Amino acid sequence: MSEATTTPAAASTPVSTPASTSASAAAAGSAPAGTGRRSNIAVRVLQVVLALFFAVPSALPKLIAHPSAAESFDKIGFGDWFMYLTGGLELAGAIALVIPILSGVSALALSGLMVGAFITQITAFDGQNAATPLIVMALLLVIAWVRRHHNADLVALVRRRA
Repeated sequence: MSEATTTPAAASTPVSTPASTSASAAAAGSAPAGTGRRSNIAVRVLQVVLALFFAVPSALPKLIAHPSAAESFDKIGFGDWFMYLTGGLELAGAIALVIPILSGVSALALSGLMVGAFITQITAFDGQNAATPLIVMALLLVIAWVRRHHNADLVALVRRRA
């Protein structure tokens, strides 16, 4: 039987494969199959809250050279350049954290910054606020794990552009 003799209903019925389902879910910015709607919303809210945390109380004082931030970086022993670099990285990470295709990679990168912040708290500030970067890093790693499916989409996009 040739393709021309197939019934219209059979020809128009979409066939859903696991690959097409996950690709369309990723393209729509939603979670892959198996992840509940509530957990997806909870992780999205966590992403927004952490993005606001990194942008406003963390990056902003560094980027405007607030005296408290400048004093902290002087105590660390690095100059203003490191304060601006850290603030810029935090702001870039905060923005990328709310962009679906970048969210997983951003969470990993910000986790790296939190490792540095933890080490700095232990060495330069006698562990005064050492728990804070660890808590934030744990939340970021949750985001990175849940949004890990976006990493393959990002790699495919970069390869298409190259």
